[in-house]
Amino acid sequence: MIDANQPAPDFTLPSTSGDDITLSALRPAPVALFFYPRDNTAGCTKEAIAFSHLLEDFAATGVKVFGISKDSMKSHDKFVEKKELTVPLLSDENGSVCEDYGVWAEKKMYGKTFMGIVRATVLIDAEGKIARTWPKVKVDGHAEEVLEAAKAL
Repeated sequence: MIDANQPAPDFTLPSTSGDDITLSALRPAPVALFFYPRDNTAGCTKEAIAFSHLLEDFAATGVKVFGISKDSMKSHDKFVEKKELTVPLLSDENGSVCEDYGVWAEKKMYGKTFMGIVRATVLIDAEGKIARTWPKVKVDGHAEEVLEAAKAL
C-alpha cells in the first residue's frame, strides 16, 4: 500500500454523484478514500453505511469522502439505491487507481489465491499528500476512526 507523506496519485473517475471526480480538483479539501472489494457484500455494505452515516460529520471538518471499487457504475448505482447510501462511490473498472494506491493485491480465501482489492483507507491532506493509511481494514469502528483522524488534520 502507498505510504504516508507521499503525493496522492491523481485520478479522474465516474461517481454516483453524476459527475466525474478528479482528485486534484478537490484541493484544498482533504479527502478520505475507502477502497472496498465489492458492492452488496456484507462487510462492504456495513462499511459504506458507516461512512454514509458519518458523511455530515466529515463535511463539517471539510473532508470529502469517497468509496472506490472496481464495480461498474451500474452496480454502484444499484448499491446506492438499495442501501440508501449517501457517500459517493467511484468506479475504477480498469483498476488503475487501485494499483496506484497499492490496494490491488494477492488475497487468499478458502485455500485459494486470487487478485482482489484489499480493504484499505487513505486520508489525503489539503496539499494532496497522504496523511495516513489504514491497510487491511476491519470494518467495525473504522469510519469513526477515520473521522477522528480527519478532525486532526
